[in-house]
Amino acid sequence: MKFYYLLIKYRFWVSLAGILIGIVLNVTGVSGFWPASPLYFLGVIGLAGHFFIGPLRLVEPYMESGNVEEVEKILKMVWYPNLLYKPVRSGYYTIKGNLSMMNKDFDQAEKFLKHSNDLGTAMPHAESSNKLQLGMMCMQKGDYKAAEGYYRAAIRLGFPDKDSEAVAYMSMSQIFMQKRQFKAGRDFFRKAKDCKPKSKEILSQLKEMEKYMSRAQ
Repeated sequence: MKFYYLLIKYRFWVSLAGILIGIVLNVTGVSGFWPASPLYFLGVIGLAGHFFIGPLRLVEPYMESGNVEEVEKILKMVWYPNLLYKPVRSGYYTIKGNLSMMNKDFDQAEKFLKHSNDLGTAMPHAESSNKLQLGMMCMQKGDYKAAEGYYRAAIRLGFPDKDSEAVAYMSMSQIFMQKRQFKAGRDFFRKAKDCKPKSKEILSQLKEMEKYMSRAQ
């Protein structure tokens, strides 16, 4: 992993060095164009990878372990986000949105997540997670109508894990209970419980909601 990290980190400079070495070999007459062509080829591929794909494949283990500092270092390797391949750019802004949420900068988080949502992604699960987060942002701002739209879209796309699915159904339940449509609220709550989430935080929220529902008329 360390070698791969270093390769991605210094890919731009290594690629540039390869092209420059090829030029020097040609200019000095040490080598003709074709013998030096592998240096040009690998250099161009490396530069293209740096600008169009970026280093985002390195982010996942650090996100999972909560190493925010390392994630931020990796994101700083992206010099021109607009040059990233569209699905990669979408992932880039999703990560930026997640970091902003961690820092409780909700306005910035919403901006990044909406940008990611507008770009779309080739991975439905990534898109559903994005819409789930946007729904949560709208809930915090009290915009229940927009939140409901995002949650419904996320549910249609499907989730990679039952915890996220439970959060979506639980949030829908909260919205309908808020609208005093108790039957729909209980139906969504039942779906959230049927997901059998494992997160202690989600289980605690479900328990609190169950108490509230027993009192709701």
